[in-house]
Amino acid sequence: MVEEYPVTSLDSDALAAARLLATHRLPGLVVTDGSGRPHSILGASQVVRFIVPKYVQDDPSLAGVLDEQFADKVANKLSGHSVRELLPKETAELAVVDADDTVIEVAAIMARMRCPLVAVLDGDSVLGVITASRLLEKALG
Repeated sequence: MVEEYPVTSLDSDALAAARLLATHRLPGLVVTDGSGRPHSILGASQVVRFIVPKYVQDDPSLAGVLDEQFADKVANKLSGHSVRELLPKETAELAVVDADDTVIEVAAIMARMRCPLVAVLDGDSVLGVITASRLLEKALG
């Protein structure tokens, strides 16, 4: 079930990470620390959360005041920021599984953490990821 998957680092460019998510239509990216160990998962929704103004998140009815030029400013909003800045301030438990975990073990982690992907580790090395869609494909035969 493990798929090769792009990985980014905490200090990578936020705009490059967002483009990677968009271009490949990924649900998220595994984020590594300076030594290459998994640190967190950057969900595409976290990028969206970063670019949507807080006042609109608090009151979605205000979204109507934003014109279509807002979309053109997304790149500007991400430019000059790092992946680290896109992540939530509180450190969440990392969604990881071992290479020899069973389908049900992977599903349990994914369900408990409400994460669309989990990093698959061999020791401290990232082998790839298992996405929720890949898990369902395997489970449904």
